[in-house]
Amino acid sequence: MYFEIEHSRGLAGSITPQGNKNEALPVLAAALLAEEPVVLDNVPAILDIEVMLQLLDSLGAEVAWDRAVHRAAIKAVVPPCRPDPELAGRIRGSLLLAAPLLARAGRAELCRPGGDRIGRRRIDTHLAVFEWLGATVSFDGDFVVLEAPQGLTGAHIFLDEASVMATENALMAAAVAMGETVIENAACEPHVQQLARMLEKMGVAVEGIGTNRLRIQGSGGKALKGCMHRVGEDHIEVGSLIALAAATRSAISIPGISPDNYPMIQRAFRKLGVEFQLDGTTIRVPAEQSLEIDYDQFGSIPRIHDAPWPGFPADLSSIAVVLACCSHGQVLIHEWMFESRLYWVDSLISMGARITQCDPHRVLISGGQPLNGMRLHSPDIRAGMALIIAALHANGVTRMQNIQQVDRGYERIEERLGALGAKIRRVEG
Repeated sequence: MYFEIEHSRGLAGSITPQGNKNEALPVLAAALLAEEPVVLDNVPAILDIEVMLQLLDSLGAEVAWDRAVHRAAIKAVVPPCRPDPELAGRIRGSLLLAAPLLARAGRAELCRPGGDRIGRRRIDTHLAVFEWLGATVSFDGDFVVLEAPQGLTGAHIFLDEASVMATENALMAAAVAMGETVIENAACEPHVQQLARMLEKMGVAVEGIGTNRLRIQGSGGKALKGCMHRVGEDHIEVGSLIALAAATRSAISIPGISPDNYPMIQRAFRKLGVEFQLDGTTIRVPAEQSLEIDYDQFGSIPRIHDAPWPGFPADLSSIAVVLACCSHGQVLIHEWMFESRLYWVDSLISMGARITQCDPHRVLISGGQPLNGMRLHSPDIRAGMALIIAALHANGVTRMQNIQQVDRGYERIEERLGALGAKIRRVEG
């Protein structure tokens, strides 16, 4: 199966963003903390979510999944302590099951998680969180074994890195611990905030949402209440769509967004000659863009670098690389979090882009060169979407394989972009 993509220009229309993948995974895991049903709306119908739902089902939860309306209903029981290793090994999000299993079963046995191969993705911070809360950590072959038979106890935790997923595990574990937990150096991305808000609906008092210091009053080992929760929009997909519109000189609108999620994206894209307007809960991208790199003072080459929230999201670094190739001038893209995320730029170089890879974390782009269609291979979710944008911008036809990587994070992307006029189709075989 592959995508056949042709040069497209002048797309038009409105496209509603899907639910946030990086929120849907932790809130699905958090449903295991309740004995009552949990109903989640706006859950994206993507491969990583399908795997997480299968994991919940394998742990004994009653799972009702309506793809058409993006609703998942979960009724959990006290689960077994070891998720299916084959399923868990397919997604990074399986690591989020650690806290609910430890809280409900008193034990969690986890294999090495899957996910994108974009460099080392350590789990040490997660393990330190559980030790702070009173769990023991040991190893049984390829499995990490967490045990807290007497339950978890609140603690003052300082994360050694502002890890999103470690913060989410800490939040879920603290929600059912005895007493109060304070998490310092917490990640505060939109999906972390949304998980905290869902825990509030489940009866947990959480202070400091949106900051790097969270205070949680635990339930003392009691199961949480059921709730209804709506997953927010995927701001990474929104950023991808803005870049796609600019690269193809298209006028599109993106409704249903939270305006607070986009100031840093707006600032970074402005350096690449891209403007968009925030109109209430709608983003409007005009067809006319300068696509001229905005140099720093005294003509210095500008730099775009990712950072923990509210900095520029790491998941948009690949998108920024392609957008820089479509703009005129030079810019340095510095992706400092993952040492293998930028190795895919050889595909863009083969298409005609002028890119110098300075080291594993930095690429210098001389944009404005024509790109040409060719055979491509999607290496991961975000680079896959970046290559779709490059292919729509490029002259000729591109055949892109390994598209299941894109399907892991973007729902029916060929249909949704096709509705705007993009020439992209899925070919079986």
